Amino acid sequence: MVVEELEQRIRESLDAIKAQDTVAIDVRGRTPVTDLIVVTTGTSRRHVHAVARNLVDEAKAVGLPPLGVEGDEPNSEWVLIDLGDAVVHVMTQESRDFYRLERMWEMDEACASTSSQ
Repeated sequence: MVVEELEQRIRESLDAIKAQDTVAIDVRGRTPVTDLIVVTTGTSRRHVHAVARNLVDEAKAVGLPPLGVEGDEPNSEWVLIDLGDAVVHVMTQESRDFYRLERMWEMDEACASTSSQ
């Protein structure tokens, strides 16, 4: 499955259970770990868990069982789902504001473009 198709399937799964503010970051060529990082928000800890469970179930249904899931507990503020070519972070708004994962990758991109000039 190509990265763009994987991103679309992930977005559909997240949208179906009303995840919010989903951002996908293409990290091909910037890290050997994955090609795509997706960050999304659940409205509560319970919602974070439900969003993560839904994504895991849908990934398994299409033959993409996760390589790993971290933080998958009912009261978790952050669940990470490793789908191989994509890593999905489902977070409460508080955790997302605190860790600011998108900013980390924006800074990495800015540093890369500065060093290549």
